[in-house]
Amino acid sequence: MQRLSQSPTDPAFVQDPYAFYTRARAAGELIWWQDYAMPAAPTHRAVHAILRDKRFGRECPSELCAPVPDHLAPFWAIEQHSMLDAEPPRHTRLRGQVLRAFTSRRIAALAPEIAALCDQLIDRFPAGPFDLLPAYCTDIPVIIIARLLGVPDTDAPQLLGWSHAMVAIYQAGRDRTIEEAAASAAKEFADYLKHHIALKRRSPGHDLLSTLVQATDADAQLSEDELIGTAILLLNAGHEATVHALGNAVRCLLSHNVPQDLLDPERIATTVEELLRLDPPLHLFTRYAYEPLTLFGHGFARGDQVALLLASANRDPIIWPDPDRFLADRPSKTHHSFGGGLHFCVGAPLARREMQIALPRLFQRCPKLQLAGPATYADTYHFHGLKALMVQT
Repeated sequence: MQRLSQSPTDPAFVQDPYAFYTRARAAGELIWWQDYAMPAAPTHRAVHAILRDKRFGRECPSELCAPVPDHLAPFWAIEQHSMLDAEPPRHTRLRGQVLRAFTSRRIAALAPEIAALCDQLIDRFPAGPFDLLPAYCTDIPVIIIARLLGVPDTDAPQLLGWSHAMVAIYQAGRDRTIEEAAASAAKEFADYLKHHIALKRRSPGHDLLSTLVQATDADAQLSEDELIGTAILLLNAGHEATVHALGNAVRCLLSHNVPQDLLDPERIATTVEELLRLDPPLHLFTRYAYEPLTLFGHGFARGDQVALLLASANRDPIIWPDPDRFLADRPSKTHHSFGGGLHFCVGAPLARREMQIALPRLFQRCPKLQLAGPATYADTYHFHGLKALMVQT
């Protein structure tokens, strides 16, 4: 296994990690990423295989995990009940309940609401240059998730603040200040949801949180801690990914002077998949080995971690010829922007729907939309999203 060094906080890497990914894929199915002190899978073949290999999972083997520091206890109180880091049978039970509430029919019914929200936001665009991220890309997913959960739209800014603080703990180069802010946000978010769960128990509605609260199957019922962990995961993961996906997509479309007909109803789904493949919001996701095994020539011990380079897999030239180019009419092939296997993103259908509505609506309403400054990426690896997207209409 070749050993490669690349700081995830290096400014040049943050702006363009794809050059390193090209080097990593050329080095083999697995490389040793020295800065993370673990093997990393950069190819489509390796990422696809490990995502679907039940000998790997998200949950740290209990006998090998370090104790949680006291200052992170409030954060861990949420994290330990999240299906993101759970494995069967717990993951099966949590995911099953969410899918029962997060139905394709419910998502499809949101289309008019998403379109109306897009119009409301576009109506507020200022006359001069402005940052499209807070004006459009951020509000769409956070408000829609708030409505799905059944909490007030007016609480969206507070939900957003908690989400940003919690998600920051996953980025490379986190420090004690980031960890304490994440723990504080987790406690406040949990207290907020306890209040709303109590309201749903007394007076349930037709929202997702009410559906989860009212579950009667004793084997599938979620505890209050699991309800809180699930609701926070849906907001944090759904919002964070979709904001970056939308921002990255608009940047790509504007940079490539993409013809408007690629956003037509009969072509938008294919265009969105290519945008997600080319510049996805999540670049790195880890897995633990659950037993001793050898894979792609490397021996794993129980508890060893491996980094799956999702965005690198998405540009593997073995799967996608000329992978660094935006080609909206590429034949459909499986990319890994939403992960895969048991942990395939439960919110993927909603994220796709939001993009399929928000992008055409934006360019239809603002046909002269153009960049008004350099679009730079934020220093938030493992996530890959813009710091700002200055545009003018």
